[in-house]
Amino acid sequence: MAIVDVVDVVFASTKAGSRVGVVPDDAAVSWFSPVPSAFALRSYNFFCAAFGQIDCPPIKGPVRPISRKGNLEAICGKNRGIQGHHNSCYLDATLFSMFTFTSVFDSLLFRPRSRDDSVHYDEVQRVLREEIVNPLRTNLYVRADRVMKLRTLLENLSSVSGLTSEEKDPEEFLNSLVAQILKAEPFLKLSSGQEAYHYQLFVEKDEHLKFPTVQQLLEQSFLVPSCLIIQMPRFGKSFKMYQRIFPSQLLDVTDIIEDSPRQCLVCGKLAEYECKECYGQCGVGIESTTFCIKCLETVHSHERRKSHVCCRLKVPTEFRILQDHCPIPRLLMELFAVVCIETSHYVAFVKCGSGSEAPWCFFDSMADRKGEQNGYNIPEMVSCPNLPYWLSEEGMKSLQDMQDDRQLPEYAKRLLCDAYMCMYQSPDVM
Repeated sequence: MAIVDVVDVVFASTKAGSRVGVVPDDAAVSWFSPVPSAFALRSYNFFCAAFGQIDCPPIKGPVRPISRKGNLEAICGKNRGIQGHHNSCYLDATLFSMFTFTSVFDSLLFRPRSRDDSVHYDEVQRVLREEIVNPLRTNLYVRADRVMKLRTLLENLSSVSGLTSEEKDPEEFLNSLVAQILKAEPFLKLSSGQEAYHYQLFVEKDEHLKFPTVQQLLEQSFLVPSCLIIQMPRFGKSFKMYQRIFPSQLLDVTDIIEDSPRQCLVCGKLAEYECKECYGQCGVGIESTTFCIKCLETVHSHERRKSHVCCRLKVPTEFRILQDHCPIPRLLMELFAVVCIETSHYVAFVKCGSGSEAPWCFFDSMADRKGEQNGYNIPEMVSCPNLPYWLSEEGMKSLQDMQDDRQLPEYAKRLLCDAYMCMYQSPDVM
């Protein structure tokens, strides 16, 4: 069977492992014919037993992401989201986060194929768009066999093996789909010349930071883009550098974007120099490293700082002209999803729209199950009205006072203790 013909594959578990049943095109059509054939009826019964009886037809054309405000109860519940199957939670949680409520990744769905792309590029893009993203946005449900088509294509076309059956991490899926097959423009371009689709925080543990925020970890790590995917400082399924990490609702990236106008730490005017050795000495975070000429000389007249090596900042010419007539802008990105892992199972907290008033939901592609060995998983969305409070200053303080993780509310514990990857978007750039 050719890769592009994977449309007609249905999967079911057996005691011996996995088995693949191929349904001919005419049988697939005759399921909905007035007089279906005996073979088509057997195939359809087999199909329903494998994944349940909820229909999930492909949907063509562009479909806008869902945007909600206020109460989420009407769209939450069982059989919502992406149905899990054969260790697919790493992919289900990531796809749900990327496409359900935001358009920041929609360029992946519509970029025309170029000469350098795989001959299967159009098929991968079509399956992603018409069989996963569009049904998710239209009906808030994607059946597992639709996702298995994408997994099978990626298994055959990328360098990442085991995508149809083994436990994987979200970054392996992103590398396979976004980097190797769809060849998206890298989301990050670092001053070192490297390019990347996500950024893992590599930091030395600060014993003074008991419960760090993502903002603090980012500023430690960096010495933007329409979207920013940040992987937490944890490795494998068990090692965590910090027991809890508070995802920052707004991420200030002003001071980590090259050539962006920055403020002088002392007087607030346009900064022209950066001294990395001053980090943390005269203030907090990366903003403690920038000075105008006058303040640079004053700060470095101190005996302890006379040996510091400073470098001149590049400031856009346009802003130099306007600096006396407009404030120095702060570049902010908003949190829209947190993918979490507990033991070896991935779930996601996702913002159901843009802006501070958008509500949040919790998504688990394998929240429940119908049947045992030959059964199927039931995905679920749960409203999380308390999440914005947990991430507020007041909420963070109240949760910090709960020293024992067992005291934390159920979803707060999963959010803070199990955070694996945070996704941010820029409403202005996207």
